[in-house]
Amino acid sequence: MRVLLHTYLPAAFLAAAVGLTGCKSKPPADVAATVNGRPVSYAEVDKQFRFQFGTAPDKQGDKPSEEQTNYQKLELLRTLVDNEIMLQRAEKLNLMATEPEVDAKFNELKAPYTQEEWQKQLQARNMSVEDLKTQLRRDLSIQKLFNKEITSKIAINDKEVTDFYNANKASFHLAEPHVHLAQIVVTSKPDPNVRNLKRDKAKNDEQARKKVLNLEARARGGEDFAMLAQNFSEDPNSAPNGGDMGFIGESSLDKTNPELRKMVMALSPGQVSPAIRSDNEYRILKVMSKEPAGQRELNDPRVQQSIRDQLINRKDQLLRAVYYEVARNDARVMNFFAIKVSDNWGKK
Repeated sequence: MRVLLHTYLPAAFLAAAVGLTGCKSKPPADVAATVNGRPVSYAEVDKQFRFQFGTAPDKQGDKPSEEQTNYQKLELLRTLVDNEIMLQRAEKLNLMATEPEVDAKFNELKAPYTQEEWQKQLQARNMSVEDLKTQLRRDLSIQKLFNKEITSKIAINDKEVTDFYNANKASFHLAEPHVHLAQIVVTSKPDPNVRNLKRDKAKNDEQARKKVLNLEARARGGEDFAMLAQNFSEDPNSAPNGGDMGFIGESSLDKTNPELRKMVMALSPGQVSPAIRSDNEYRILKVMSKEPAGQRELNDPRVQQSIRDQLINRKDQLLRAVYYEVARNDARVMNFFAIKVSDNWGKK
């Protein structure tokens, strides 16, 4: 890929290096950044880079430019720093996942597969068993942190539910059978403005294909679909809502894509579709529920639960974004890789 990133690389460098320009001390060997004095290594950045982007040239046979590679590694380092900030908070609150919890989740993911199939799943992720357990330990710990610090503190009262229903009553009348869908979208078009929580973006079709297959394996393996969408989906409209697309009429599905409609209607609530490719994007769908035609009344427990879920999700997303920003402000971060790239850029 020969498209250079001059237009937005300097901004990324400056953002990553805010407050560090006065730092003159030599960084420790193999340390890309520190979070409250705890190191994040270049080895971990390189491992994540190989995991997400591989080492092969892109589809045109070109090797990524130095600018492109550094930009991608800076974004990965940013995510690793955020993870370290959250892990330190979880550790301080004694919320780190235990070995039994990690093993239980590992066995849950492994259970649907034969040993041969499981090895293929690991290979598709470019991960060893220990890599996967490390990821699970991190993800479970951060989820426990969010549950305690955010989700457990969100309360929705009956008035909020009633007000939402009255303001959106027309949307609860279904003129035809509807399907409640959620999605994860991965695109091959470069876009620096992706808004998922991990700031994770595929840069070309090969990266998009690898990413979506990995996410499909994780979704089918039992990982929370909404969390995967929030963290990795590249659709700016649905990603903040956990991929939630709302209720879609059967006829709309038919107009969009007859084969897609056939596949969606064959899925049962809770099931996840295989990755679907169209134009420059890949999509994974999850059927949340299926509803018959007619007006759904407020006294329907499913309506109340649906409204509560939507209201909780809205508050959860806002509070989670705020929590990240406050945690970053409170942390002492030294991004040595950003300084190194910025210094080298100034010498060109």
